[in-house]
Amino acid sequence: MANPKSRDSEPAAAGSKLVESALRTLATETAGVQALAAALGSTLGGAFTDAVVKIHSVTGRVIVTGMGKSGHVSRKIASTLSSTGTPAYYVHPAEASHGDLGMVTRDDVILALSWSGETAELRNLIDYAKRFQVPLIAITSKIESSLAKAADIPLILPAAPEACPNGLAPTTSTLMQLALGDALAVALLESRGFTALDFKALHPGGKLGASLTFVKDIMHGKERMPLVPERTPMKDAVSEMTEKGYGCVGIIDAAGLLVGIITDGDLRRHMDGNLLKMNVNEVMTKNPKSVTPDQLAGEALAFMNSVKVNALFVVEGRKPVGLVRVHELLRIGVA
Repeated sequence: MANPKSRDSEPAAAGSKLVESALRTLATETAGVQALAAALGSTLGGAFTDAVVKIHSVTGRVIVTGMGKSGHVSRKIASTLSSTGTPAYYVHPAEASHGDLGMVTRDDVILALSWSGETAELRNLIDYAKRFQVPLIAITSKIESSLAKAADIPLILPAAPEACPNGLAPTTSTLMQLALGDALAVALLESRGFTALDFKALHPGGKLGASLTFVKDIMHGKERMPLVPERTPMKDAVSEMTEKGYGCVGIIDAAGLLVGIITDGDLRRHMDGNLLKMNVNEVMTKNPKSVTPDQLAGEALAFMNSVKVNALFVVEGRKPVGLVRVHELLRIGVA
């Protein structure tokens, strides 16, 4: 049995040598992805198109499978497909031979990964696909391999050296498999017209779900909006600001349209004058920035950051219908 060196031992190389090693790894893997991109632009393009069309046409799911490192990549591809509108799940090829083949139906399509194309554990699954006429798409680097020959659509990856100096540990190869899987997922996403709102339905939790929340779902409604008519005395406007507690007050005209805003900052800037003897038109910022109810929370936060404000009125046809603050966006976890 091999006796690997202790992981507690000091690295033999100096720090600069370690960075050089990392850079060589990245350069080798980058070259592999570039070779894949070149292949997609030529010999691999037709098969890739066929694979996207086939996956798009099935009424079932994409069964993604692979062993070892290809198996780990397969799990990620299945997850990415599912989260972008293409239902998929991972089936372990060895477990498939012990009953999990029952998870595969005629309505599905199989996406099998094997760099060599000779993974023994895939044989029963390949036989099952042929027996029940389940479409088989292969991702492999060997065009003459058993997997490539059995596949309805073989996606042949270009030859590329592993970043491992021994040429053994899957590194470049798994990155290329993953990149091709992402390319499939995004092409399917775009062909389906999958939108950010579709994405939200599948990602309701976490920062992604929060950023895809609508402004109308978190805004303060009409009854809580600090609003006063044009030419309102500043003492009344300050009273409205204080009562509502949002640090601002909106100014509306006779038609109910938002024409201005006064913030705490505006009060400070006019403190040296006769502030309470003025009316709102003398202090307000005209044509204030605003958002609409159907904008996404993430978009509203980005807009607030760009114009450097902490609160925005929500308008429909220039009429205020709500107010949203940075506080609400932070509370739901957008930032």
